[in-house]
Amino acid sequence: MKPDKRHYEIASFLRAIQREVTVEELAAQFATSPITIRRDLDSLVEEGVILRTYGGCIIRTELSTLFQQQLAHNFRLKQAIGFTAAEQVRAGETILFADGSTTFHLASNLESRAPLTVVTNSIAVIPEISRFRGVQLEILGGAYNRDTNFLGGSMAERLLEMHYFDAVFVGADAVNEEGQCMVSSPDVARLTQVMLRRANRRFLLADHTKVGAQAAVVYGKLSDFDMWITTRGMTQAQLDSYGKMTTVKEAAQPNGLSEEQGTSARAASRNGHTRNGH
Repeated sequence: MKPDKRHYEIASFLRAIQREVTVEELAAQFATSPITIRRDLDSLVEEGVILRTYGGCIIRTELSTLFQQQLAHNFRLKQAIGFTAAEQVRAGETILFADGSTTFHLASNLESRAPLTVVTNSIAVIPEISRFRGVQLEILGGAYNRDTNFLGGSMAERLLEMHYFDAVFVGADAVNEEGQCMVSSPDVARLTQVMLRRANRRFLLADHTKVGAQAAVVYGKLSDFDMWITTRGMTQAQLDSYGKMTTVKEAAQPNGLSEEQGTSARAASRNGHTRNGH
């Protein structure tokens, strides 16, 4: 197949499945080598058609470009957190999770936890969860945010107040040294606070780069959570301080990654561990 034709078919394939795809998946799909696929992806990036991720790519769309850029940023860290977060889910539960580029990876790893009911305000996870026949998906209604592909506002808050969940998973744009958890807007902060009130178990999903980052609005504190699932990279002093506020679990890399991810994944798996708070 000529490169131009393959580029077109790769883009069509990505638009159809609407999820992150690895180099190896594309090589198998188009019966060619990973080296050839990497060259194809480089060309598609230059054309502005796709966004590269760690080991693969996602399609770029007008409606969700900002979300996809967030998804691609620190992709491997978020992937590890999503894998570890899924291990906290119990079969038969009804769980809630907020939209976000980290919680997206929780959705990607829920097949093994079925049967399960998932409630979320994230539009982006629909193609991911629809692949899992044992997972029932319910989407919260609300005002559509086209930049980050989620539903929010007062309608979503009212719907949440009518339900109670076994567990909730939310993210943060920043965590300060006092253990305050912050997001970018008052609307997101308010919706997150409602989510936290409606669940029996509460999990924060935020990688270590969020420590000391900047955000505008405080929605809660680490002591509001049963566990903070994060990644390696904090100092011992930070771990000790935060560990007094909640249980801090450093995520290991998931198994079954592509070959180019394998070495770092195995090393991280040997090193992942948990620090207990309270």
